Amino acid sequence: MQELNSYLESINSYVGEADWFLFLLLGTGLFFTVYLGFPQIRYFRHAINVVLGKYDKKGEAGDASHFQALTTALSGTVGTGNIGGVALALHIGGPAALFWMLVTAFFGMTTKFVEVTLSHKYREKTADGTMAGGPMYYMKHANFKLFNLNFNGVSKVLAVVFALATILSSFGTGNMPQINNIATSVKTTFDVDPIITGSVLSVLLALVIIGGIKRIVKVTEKLVPSMALIYFLGAFSVIFYNWENVLPSLTSIFTNVFSGTAVTGGFLGAGFKFAFNNGVARGLFSNEAGQGSAPIAHAAARTEEPVSEGMVAILEPFIDTILICTITGLVLLSSGAWKDKFQNDFATTDIEVIAKVMEENPENQRAVFRHLEERELLPDYNGDLTIKDGKFVDDVTIIHARSFAENVRVTKDGQPYNGTIPAEDGDVSLPDGVVVSGKSLVHSAPLTTQAFRLGYLGDWGKYIVSIGMLLFAFSTAISWSYYGDRATTFLFGNKYVIIYRIFYVIAFFIAAFVEAKIIWTIAGITIALMTLPNLIGIVMLHKEMKSTVGDYWEKFRNRD
Repeated sequence: MQELNSYLESINSYVGEADWFLFLLLGTGLFFTVYLGFPQIRYFRHAINVVLGKYDKKGEAGDASHFQALTTALSGTVGTGNIGGVALALHIGGPAALFWMLVTAFFGMTTKFVEVTLSHKYREKTADGTMAGGPMYYMKHANFKLFNLNFNGVSKVLAVVFALATILSSFGTGNMPQINNIATSVKTTFDVDPIITGSVLSVLLALVIIGGIKRIVKVTEKLVPSMALIYFLGAFSVIFYNWENVLPSLTSIFTNVFSGTAVTGGFLGAGFKFAFNNGVARGLFSNEAGQGSAPIAHAAARTEEPVSEGMVAILEPFIDTILICTITGLVLLSSGAWKDKFQNDFATTDIEVIAKVMEENPENQRAVFRHLEERELLPDYNGDLTIKDGKFVDDVTIIHARSFAENVRVTKDGQPYNGTIPAEDGDVSLPDGVVVSGKSLVHSAPLTTQAFRLGYLGDWGKYIVSIGMLLFAFSTAISWSYYGDRATTFLFGNKYVIIYRIFYVIAFFIAAFVEAKIIWTIAGITIALMTLPNLIGIVMLHKEMKSTVGDYWEKFRNRD
């Protein structure tokens, strides 16, 4: 697992977490925000009216209402990114990471507006009578020109690349991280084996997605509002309980943006780059603006006006990231859980063994922080670690989840372990059945679970996270199955959709018991593979986008 994760992280460092990719993502949103005159602000009220059906006309082509299309797209984005993703961003980048998530969402509102409008404009009716759309369709049909040069041949290639990436991303974004976080949360809260969780939910997933888009929108239009209400009630029970920490928490989000976060509690600090990279990356994972996924759901909307559906899409990053992720961030910050250590079983991929004893004092905390940022590396341990009566015999320091591990115990089948554990460059390979546990920082869904316990509901708060995680993540998996089957239809035709769905359900089951860090790394890679051709495509069509918006407002002003 360590070798696989290291290999995947090296790939991701050149794509999803690379500086050029993150700046391209923000830069595209910034360009269209200025080019179209801040549509996320000017058109916000109009977008709400469109969702409420104020301008609907009878008999328009499509398979879903504006509201159903919105909830389906939201169910595809509101998931582990809002619960586990925010926690992971804060864990690595500190409070300033939330600021960069919000910036990503603000510009992402415009990016969503553009990609949904263009994709809806070129949607098609498939052989089974349903609508199919998405970036691969505008890439297939639109006239790509830049500086008076024709790039239509390139656009056809981009369409294929995007569709293939969508299928991969349906597994890496909408499938595997969702069930993995559900299984982890249910295990933490109810002590249910991940295999059981994966088995039950895989069957339910299969029953829903077999019904196609019409069954999916019926499920999501009821599921999304319900899960949001449950989650908000639990979140505000923590925020109000820790009300005196709310203002300092909000302040910390903005004051550390360029300076980074200093050592506090078990948190060893984070510089600007960690906050920026993780905030933008987790922001994209949360709202998927620029990724090209939401346009696939919006293509099913009943409307003949592509821009009106683009208006609806403006609301998605606002709801998903600016509202829900901010609320999650305030829960984590106001409760103090993000910098506290908790008793937990250590994930192998989060363990690092340093070949010297380092007490947890300010000087050594700074040394380990520099090591984690790869500025001044400390010597990692190589060789066999000796374990006697469940304790490490060698003079080493155990780092887990970017923090000094305390009260470390090694067990096998619940009993103290005696034997050895091999380590290479600080990474350990645990023998079958061996578990390392102790007190350390935690991240992802387990961190949010701990934070929800620090409010009016006490230990009952953890059930809110488990229920919210189950509903949020399961609905995301449902929506992404639709994205993948539309991409499969585009590439291979309707008859191959059933094969895709079978593999989708199998992967959903397997990912329930794979380590979370590997899943997040895979997600980062597949997001980048899908996002890059879409960003290139919408930039190529920037003039067409502006003229399409102009035509819409002209018709709107002259409507009966």
